[in-house]
Amino acid sequence: MTIEYVTQDSGTCHAVNHVSFDLNKGETLGLVGETGAGKTTIAMGILRLTPKPQGHVISGEVQFEGQDLYGKSEAEMRKIRGDKISMIFQDPMTALNPIDTVGDQIAEMIWLHNKVSKKEALRRAQDMLEMVGIPAERHREYPHQFSGGMKQRVVIAIALACTPELLIADEPTTALDVTIQAQVLDMMNKLKRDLNTSVILITHDLGVVAEMRDKVAVIYAGEVVEIGSARNIFKSTAHPYTQGLFASLPNINSTARRLKPIPGLMPDPANLPTGCKFAPRCEFCTAECTKAAIPLKEISADGHMVRCLHSCEKGVSHGNNSGNK
Repeated sequence: MTIEYVTQDSGTCHAVNHVSFDLNKGETLGLVGETGAGKTTIAMGILRLTPKPQGHVISGEVQFEGQDLYGKSEAEMRKIRGDKISMIFQDPMTALNPIDTVGDQIAEMIWLHNKVSKKEALRRAQDMLEMVGIPAERHREYPHQFSGGMKQRVVIAIALACTPELLIADEPTTALDVTIQAQVLDMMNKLKRDLNTSVILITHDLGVVAEMRDKVAVIYAGEVVEIGSARNIFKSTAHPYTQGLFASLPNINSTARRLKPIPGLMPDPANLPTGCKFAPRCEFCTAECTKAAIPLKEISADGHMVRCLHSCEKGVSHGNNSGNK
């Protein structure tokens, strides 16, 4: 999938560039990377929610249950969103309607997709509030009466209300304290176990990715630079950018006094570098890295793929960062 944003001031922003991945039923795929890497745009592209008129899906398709979502009408997509594919949005302040009670907002999702009575939908909505740690009697309250973390829990309740087959979670635990964060992750894992739900988890927290397991895709400047099983990414880190993410985390097993940050900034999506997008920040960069686009290449038989000439040629990692979990 390739997605661009066309703006008057900044020109064309290449937000997502030829991103492709598979997700089997019941699996979790973690999308990790810095702010501005394109993770949320990938999620919005899957649901056909790319902002208009600036956003344009240039190429690609989204296959779900054997059908291309981009071949469906908008009416058909409305039946899929919230029912078969649901999303936990990153910002609860903009995801919730300020003039409707939280109970009504959860109940509306259940009523629309499950064809139950409004009374039954409201009862289920109260159950969902209890499940995310909010007393059921608060269903009559409005979003402004909740803290930021509790608003996020309401958004999670809406997303889980219809027990979707695919759950896209965009930074679902960012505004939550560690106790509720653990409860939410347990809840998502239970949904996977009980209903065989697939999950796409967008996060900056590599610890959250480790908790959810399965596959990990590292996103940089709109590209997948490394993808593989969670074990591959944590134990055999191969791309310099992925290594930089691990090196910038505190490690209780290390005696180092200072963390090692990744130098520089994410490139301007309207003016991406030629060749490897990470080359300006990479300590292993050579002249060859800047000449042409670098393809993803498999470096192990179990599907571990890396977009790096140095890693692909040697077939080994630059270092082992498995202690940073």
